[in-house]
Amino acid sequence: MSHQFVDQILRLFDETAERVGLDLRVREVLRNSKRILEFGIPIVRDDGSVSVFHGYRVQHNDVLGPYKGGIRFSPSVDMYEVQGLAMLMTWKTSLLRLPFGGAKGGIAVDPSALSERELEQLARGYVDAAYPVIGPEKDIPAPDLGTNPQIMAWMMDQFSRLNGYATPAAFTGKPVALGGVKARLVSTGYGGSVLLRAFMNGGMNGVRVAVQGFGNVGSNAAKYLSRFGANVVAISDATGGIYAPDGIAIEEELEYQRGESRKNFSESPASLTERSDRSGNIAIVTNEELLELDVDVLVPAAIEDVITSENAGRVKAKIVLELANAPTTAEADAILANRGIAVLPDVLANAGGVVGSYFEWVQNLERLAWQEKQFLERLEKGMEGALADVLDAAERYDTDLRRASYAVALERLNDAVIARGFM
Repeated sequence: MSHQFVDQILRLFDETAERVGLDLRVREVLRNSKRILEFGIPIVRDDGSVSVFHGYRVQHNDVLGPYKGGIRFSPSVDMYEVQGLAMLMTWKTSLLRLPFGGAKGGIAVDPSALSERELEQLARGYVDAAYPVIGPEKDIPAPDLGTNPQIMAWMMDQFSRLNGYATPAAFTGKPVALGGVKARLVSTGYGGSVLLRAFMNGGMNGVRVAVQGFGNVGSNAAKYLSRFGANVVAISDATGGIYAPDGIAIEEELEYQRGESRKNFSESPASLTERSDRSGNIAIVTNEELLELDVDVLVPAAIEDVITSENAGRVKAKIVLELANAPTTAEADAILANRGIAVLPDVLANAGGVVGSYFEWVQNLERLAWQEKQFLERLEKGMEGALADVLDAAERYDTDLRRASYAVALERLNDAVIARGFM
């Protein structure tokens, strides 16, 4: 990713900082990352050769507490991407009133190209490199794009070996057997769903929804939105999507996805026939076509920069729920705003993941285990509280929800930096 990603975040930061009257000294602190690490991680491949992968950890700001942010394994990972995402984490934790700062990490790798042994070696190598600056009271990583609970398990184990004792609170998003929380896996999708429901004052019945990206986040969002009464009419994966004007049987689709015979959405006609038996008339659509379907709510839950100046004018949804990080470019954002389309921004909409991570971290530190109902109820209250704060800021500053979200986050960071004396 180019430096334009960071520049885009900083432009919005500067604009909002001016709007809320952010102290000039605080602006300088928040425009810069506190620590940027880059390291080579060598692994021995199954054929005996050695490959070195580039890893990163950016710790942007810790004025509110220890750093928090995911680790992604993706060929697209570079320093600019990690830097920008670390900044977004600082705004996100502040917005949700969490006692965390912002960080992000990653390795430039295609995880599907590695064997399980190679992947474990890479995960442990990342911890070896980052060990001096991570830990329960310093920086608590979590899963992100291309990583999962098993990778967090290997990382937690490696940290514990280096630490000399079991340290489950060093990572979140772990398997339940290692102190993870089952509800953490659904927290981003569930958090976005309850946020949308609150934004629509509970009126979800019959709302037509298209979800781009049917991975962990998108599939759970589709599941809960469907349970709340919405009519999910389109879903997709990286290869393409399906569209059913009368609605998709999401619970049955999830079962189909878990089955051994599952196929990518584009692999028809066999998969179409099976899905049509459950959901009626279904057609194949591309990911690009899904974004322009005639729906009430569009949920980009896959990758960055999918809504651009090229297609924003053709988006028909009245609401965009950003469950991916940075799915809308700055130019597209302006077009959507001018067209009266409400955007529930990523910094707010997908914050359920870090709220869930916070709950897991607290339970690990206190050696407690909450019930799933308690976890989800607290998550819902957190998301609804953040939305109320953002709606209030949008009215106070007469601005859209993205800038209002930044305003709430920056107001809190401003007070914290001044109080701590980071000048």
